[in-house]
Amino acid sequence: MAGVLPSSISQYTLLYYSIDNSISNSKPYSSLSSICNAKKRSVVCSSSRKGKPGFFDVILDYIEGGPKLRKWYGAPDLNTEDGSILEEADESSEEDEVRDAVLVTDGDNEIGQSMTGDPKDSSFLKKSLRGVRAIICPNEGFLSKVESLKGVQHVVILSLLAEQDEAVVVASGIPYTIIRTGLLTNDRGAKLGFSFEEGCTVNGSLSKEDAAFVCIEALDVVPERGLVFEVVNGEEKILNWKDQLTRLMEQA
Repeated sequence: MAGVLPSSISQYTLLYYSIDNSISNSKPYSSLSSICNAKKRSVVCSSSRKGKPGFFDVILDYIEGGPKLRKWYGAPDLNTEDGSILEEADESSEEDEVRDAVLVTDGDNEIGQSMTGDPKDSSFLKKSLRGVRAIICPNEGFLSKVESLKGVQHVVILSLLAEQDEAVVVASGIPYTIIRTGLLTNDRGAKLGFSFEEGCTVNGSLSKEDAAFVCIEALDVVPERGLVFEVVNGEEKILNWKDQLTRLMEQA
């Protein structure tokens, strides 16, 4: 059901930082401090590489409404590094700072403003999390490097074998959503439905575009403690993701 962009996500502006040794060229949005303190929600993205947009940039593209805007204005689709194409898918003190930003790890594209630093530097990681209220982590290893997640209100993990990251977020006491998928494929999203049956990930698969969309939909449905569920492509069409995620919480 990638045909509708979540209304809550459409209000976000975008900032990303790169953890390589260079600054990526990008559209000039505001600075880190001004975005983190703005009333408008922000998206902060971490990247360790440069080049063609990859799977994590699919998440950013959905956040920014890319598929819908490209269709309206006749712009070309976003080509990911693996060959898949996105179709229409629908500094104040810590106590006073506005926490309305979302950190998406390992994104690297021309949306937003880049920020560079050493991922092994704890002070840099602490600064990068300033103002962040939620984290979408579709890659392994980021959370295990962070000393403190203080102030973060929700962590969404796309988990294959990210045991270290899962252990960190579970121990933190922060509400978390762990999304377990089957094999991630390069198939186009929004073509198939979904299955949430226990054990479905053993033999099932999920398109990367659909996986990105599920991460976005899970962002604002915050569990009281934690939610872990499996999802692959299947027959079930989801009309209301908030209701679907709420049902999964009740079944847990």
